[in-house]
Amino acid sequence: MCYYFQLHLYYSNVTCDLILPTFFMLFHIFNFFTTDIDFATRKIAVHLAQTKVIIQDGDKFEAKTLSTFRNYELMFTVGVEFEEHTKGLDNRVVKALVVWEGDKLVCTQKGEKDNRGWKHWIEGDKLYLELTCEDKVCMQVFKRKE
Repeated sequence: MCYYFQLHLYYSNVTCDLILPTFFMLFHIFNFFTTDIDFATRKIAVHLAQTKVIIQDGDKFEAKTLSTFRNYELMFTVGVEFEEHTKGLDNRVVKALVVWEGDKLVCTQKGEKDNRGWKHWIEGDKLYLELTCEDKVCMQVFKRKE
C-alpha cells in the first residue's frame, strides 16, 4: 500500500489517536507549528518541503524524512534500544528506545539534552509527528496527497 501526501503549512495545536498496521506510506508535510523556537529557525523550517516515507515490517521500521535541504533515515525495532546518529538534523549521537504507548509510536532519546524524543501517530489521512527537546515542542502534520 502506498500513500502520497501534500504539504500545507500553518500553525495549529492538534492531538489525535493512531492505529498503525503493517504498511508502506509516503507523506508530505501539511502542518507545522512550534513553541519557543526562534523566529529565524521557524522561517527556515516553514520553507522546507518535507516528505516522510515509513515502511513497517512487523516490529521493524524504516522512516525516511526527505526535504529540499537534507534527508534523514532512521531504522529501528520497537522495544530495542539503539544508537541514533542524528546526522543532518542536529548532528548528535543519542541512545534511543521506541515503544508503543497505546496507538502512538514513542521514542525516548538519551544524550546531551534532557526530555528529548518524538511521537508518531496516524489519524485518517494524516501522520502526526511531535518532537520534544528540553522545553521546546514542535508539531508536524503530514497529509496524504490524493
